[in-house]
Amino acid sequence: MTRTPSPALSALTSGLPVVTREPVVPGGFLVGGMTAGIKASGRPDLAMIKVVDGPAPVAGVFTRNSFAAAPVRLCRAHLKATNPAGDGRSGWTHGVVSTSGSANAATGEAGERDQAAIAGWLAAALGPSVTPEQTLGYSTGLIGTRLPLDRVSAGIAALATRLGSDGPALAGTAEAFRTTDSRAKMATTTVQIAGPDGVARTVRVSGIAKGVGMIHPRMATTLGFVMTDAVIPQTLLRRMLVRATEVSYNRISVDGDTSTNDTLVVMANGASGVRPDPKEMSIFEESLTETLQSMARQIVRDGEGARKLVSVEVHGAMSDSSAASIARSISNSPLVKTAIAGSDPNWGRIISAAGNSGVNFDQNTVDITLQDIRVCRNGLACPFDELDMKQRLDDTDVSIVFRITGKGKGSATFWTCDLTEDYVHINAAYRT
Repeated sequence: MTRTPSPALSALTSGLPVVTREPVVPGGFLVGGMTAGIKASGRPDLAMIKVVDGPAPVAGVFTRNSFAAAPVRLCRAHLKATNPAGDGRSGWTHGVVSTSGSANAATGEAGERDQAAIAGWLAAALGPSVTPEQTLGYSTGLIGTRLPLDRVSAGIAALATRLGSDGPALAGTAEAFRTTDSRAKMATTTVQIAGPDGVARTVRVSGIAKGVGMIHPRMATTLGFVMTDAVIPQTLLRRMLVRATEVSYNRISVDGDTSTNDTLVVMANGASGVRPDPKEMSIFEESLTETLQSMARQIVRDGEGARKLVSVEVHGAMSDSSAASIARSISNSPLVKTAIAGSDPNWGRIISAAGNSGVNFDQNTVDITLQDIRVCRNGLACPFDELDMKQRLDDTDVSIVFRITGKGKGSATFWTCDLTEDYVHINAAYRT
């Protein structure tokens, strides 16, 4: 009997990246999470990733918030120390630690010392030859609070002895990453790439992320670890991360606020032995992009108080950057987001938000569709069934397409969410 390959298997064998449902740890990494007592709730709050045969090339993107937290500043310094010829955005690392419960932001010189101490403890836990500069650290949680260093120190020493390389270990790591997240966020992309001997081998890109509020990244994510077992040169890893971030994390918004702690790093330990040739590098970059986009959509779907994931597509702008500006303006508009929350097909809010983007376009050339139904043609109202449209907008997945008819070829896609009363309740009581 002849069997028809599954779509996933067919894509895998044809060199196309496949996002797997069950995230896995790429070869050569150990991961884990635990409760160290940082959070008063007793929930998991300490996560770690170790490069088995480190150090590994690493690249990062960080918040553009001028009030960057201590861990962000130390990460940049460590990347610069391990790659003096670089710009503080790529280097070498043996591992990463993340604390959840305190952002270690707005903590002054004391916070800087705290983060440096954590780097020293992590280095000691990872191995006798590891230096603090070969480590990276994340923190997330309440701004203006100090970390309980005694608990962090004991937790790092304990967690380093119980790291694993299986799915449950990765799930535990992602769980320890959370703050107000309702669920852990993980993604793995698998692709077949020929190795040095021409034989196709499996390469994996796996990531974990957190974030539900203060989501409007600009050249960074909320917090994210990405691991791959491919052999990728450091400078190329940095370039691919920037490009992949631009069409994933830089295209999401929950509330329009950029965090003080936004950090995303990708580590490539080369454990698979697969070094993509110049033609195959595009396949690897697509895998990286697929992983980041999957995590980005998970972040928005889990936005604080959100009930709906909203995709915003813009087509026909004079450039991709102009399209992105329009999509960003629509995605950030509280009026658009509240209309979606109420299943109100108020397309006037969409065209108004687009007009606030700073991009010039002829309003008489604009078409808008909601849930595949055109509600605006040439800048004017289209007849549609209000009751039917409201029922369509009750769906948990909502589509907005803003099209400028004409010669423009620019396009962009953003992901946002609705804005509900639960967002206000969550953030009104976040500190207390």
